[in-house]
Amino acid sequence: MDTPLSTIAVVGLGTMGTGIAEVLALAGREVIGIDISEAAARQAVTSLEASTARAVARGRITEQERATALARFRTSDTLRAAAGAELVIEVVPETYEIKQQVFRELDAIVSPAAILATGTNALSVTRLAAESQRPERVLGLHFFNPAPAMKLVEVVSSVLTAPPAVEAVTQLARELGKEPVAVGDRPGFVADGLLFGYLNQAAAMYEANYASREDIDAAMKLGCGLPMGPLALLDLIGIDTARTVLEAMYAASHDRLHAPAPVLGQLSEAGLTGRKAGRGFYTYEAPGSQTVVPDALTPSPEAAAGEGRPVGSVGVAGSGTMASGIAEVFAKAGYTVVLAARSQEKADVAKGRIAKSLERSVSKGRLTAEARDETLGLITAAGSLDAFAEVDLAVEAVAEDLEIKQQLFATLDKVCRPGAVLATTTSSLPVIAVARATARPEDVIGMHFFNPAPAMKLVEVVRTVLTADDVHATVRAVCAKIRKHPVDCGDRAGFIVNALLFPYLNNAIKMVEEHYASLDDIDAAMKLGGGYPMGPFELLDVVGLDVSLAIEKVLHREFRDPGLAPAPLLEHLVAAGCLGRKTGRGFREYARR
Repeated sequence: MDTPLSTIAVVGLGTMGTGIAEVLALAGREVIGIDISEAAARQAVTSLEASTARAVARGRITEQERATALARFRTSDTLRAAAGAELVIEVVPETYEIKQQVFRELDAIVSPAAILATGTNALSVTRLAAESQRPERVLGLHFFNPAPAMKLVEVVSSVLTAPPAVEAVTQLARELGKEPVAVGDRPGFVADGLLFGYLNQAAAMYEANYASREDIDAAMKLGCGLPMGPLALLDLIGIDTARTVLEAMYAASHDRLHAPAPVLGQLSEAGLTGRKAGRGFYTYEAPGSQTVVPDALTPSPEAAAGEGRPVGSVGVAGSGTMASGIAEVFAKAGYTVVLAARSQEKADVAKGRIAKSLERSVSKGRLTAEARDETLGLITAAGSLDAFAEVDLAVEAVAEDLEIKQQLFATLDKVCRPGAVLATTTSSLPVIAVARATARPEDVIGMHFFNPAPAMKLVEVVRTVLTADDVHATVRAVCAKIRKHPVDCGDRAGFIVNALLFPYLNNAIKMVEEHYASLDDIDAAMKLGGGYPMGPFELLDVVGLDVSLAIEKVLHREFRDPGLAPAPLLEHLVAAGCLGRKTGRGFREYARR
């Protein structure tokens, strides 16, 4: 099966097939594009001409390279055109019936040495291979959309695939400038296997009316640095496509997290499949357009949040990185800030941390020396919560321990003046349990900042069933003044970001436990295939495995879904003291500083 793969047929000239053909032609391969639709073939040629013209205009290729690439691409409406191909890549509609028919016909056409690759991301490669007369030459070759831009290619082996076939397409992927990742045969493979579970949970969160589509998408973009929010991404992928992938994943895993959210079926059956239809979770200017237009669910900018309470002074309780970061944020916005810790010494250390942070901003030209001095002058370090007697807003940022927070709020209840707003920065504990430690639970709200607070734009605003409307309005107004983006959500475990992020991280750990893929391949797949700023294991080691495990336990306890049970490997690493970067070892080892 040692073949140069110089002549390659692409069956199915939709967006993905055309993109793959472009990559191959630009890399010097002779490409035969096959589609039963003459219109699709003509559109593929037009698209290739347009995209290569843009590449010339941007200086990525020369006019001669463009002309040579276009000359290498020809189209046909019959599979017989693939007779001389050393590799055939099918990207026809995602059904067994159609794909199996293509493979059966190709068996009688191509050379015995030719490799047959399926572009599926949801169907079983093994099942497709079993239909072929030579299953050892059948494998999966999963490109990501848009194929010319996305670097990841998943090379999928079944138990029947011969290693030389895998080696040949892996080498081809490298020659195309792609990053091949070797994976086994299961629905979704690595990238989509992790991505679609996360997208499904976001759809279920929206369907439960827990948060608005805009707030869910903003939370994941601003809280995790993702290029798109999950609901906008579902519209881009196609809601019907996502439903198909999830159904295949659920059939294999029987994990309720993969059972397609009913809203996906409802939208699909109504023809509201996303951008391609002009409407999905959002409404678009026209079918195929990326421009979102207002609809009945679009929040009105004129809709008043209500009258809030005046806030001129803020108390921040805590002495750690989060507390000092929040105090810095408020002071930069012009608020007078009292930073209180368990001792004057701890409070002074926390203020010193703020001074160093401001100095770094000055050295980088982001802040003037005058603004630094003014900001620092607004912060008073105190060794007792008694200093909060006159603050308008008290924000706690102490240890993520319910008993500690309840004791602190009981103290705030006695110290703070009537009408002061009391906010907790908890990321996983029930806000109502903290509120009930006071005699004024209507004044208590969640205000979940993200670390580092000066840099991260997101604040999750968490109302309990008892939170007063004017308290909610107050916090929304304060977020605007400190230049943070508030998203509203209810008081349940994980809120928006952690409830969507940590099941995804947990599923990545399970992939490693099952020996399905390596840490490096999973991290690469999510960065290259999903546009994530960090792979899941990089992120786990940064967050801390102990923190991650605690959040996983809270989610599992609240939602009681077996699929949310923390992966045993995570528990074992925490028990061994391997907590990530802070201990020098987590999923990976780090140099001691």
